[in-house]
Amino acid sequence: MSRNPKPDIKKAAALKYEADKYSAPKIVGIGEGLVAEKMLQTAKESQVPIVEDLELAKSLSKLVIGDEIPEELYYVIAEVLAFITRLDKNAKEKYTLKEIVKGKHA
Repeated sequence: MSRNPKPDIKKAAALKYEADKYSAPKIVGIGEGLVAEKMLQTAKESQVPIVEDLELAKSLSKLVIGDEIPEELYYVIAEVLAFITRLDKNAKEKYTLKEIVKGKHA
């Protein structure tokens, strides 16, 4: 009898960072399954950049809305935020974390 691996449920997290108000980015949305799909659809329609990384999404989905990201995620989130500030309007709408960290987003 073959065993089919259980597919990962789609997860999504939304962050907000205002340097003059917060010491670290805050979680403003978390979703799983259909809620995650709706979050991604809304982000796409609103032209909000989407970064796909299952491990990061899993880490962020363990937090509660309103939480600041933990210190162990500062570096990766800083990479993502720096990347987003460099995006131009002609960029593609979805990126992987590997593309961001390796600088393959230009």
